[in-house]
Amino acid sequence: MPTLSEFYGISICMYFEDHPPPHFHVFYGGEEAQVSIETLEILRGKLPKRAYNLVVEWALIHREELRRAWAQAAQPQSIDPIDPLP
Repeated sequence: MPTLSEFYGISICMYFEDHPPPHFHVFYGGEEAQVSIETLEILRGKLPKRAYNLVVEWALIHREELRRAWAQAAQPQSIDPIDPLP
């Protein structure tokens, strides 16, 4: 499972050949969540509100890169890293 980005103790990852809908995995402080790339809703799991808000801020900036990463993971190809939240 490649790590796409890390910031403020949050790790964003994506599995190769993962199931739809397109999503990414977030790990923070012992919690894990799957977040939809399109809606940014938590599909499964949970995150503290502050961590979730940071993830949404990051994902809004990098949504096109997340879509590309999903396509790369579906091949599977190596996945390009994505810049962290500044």
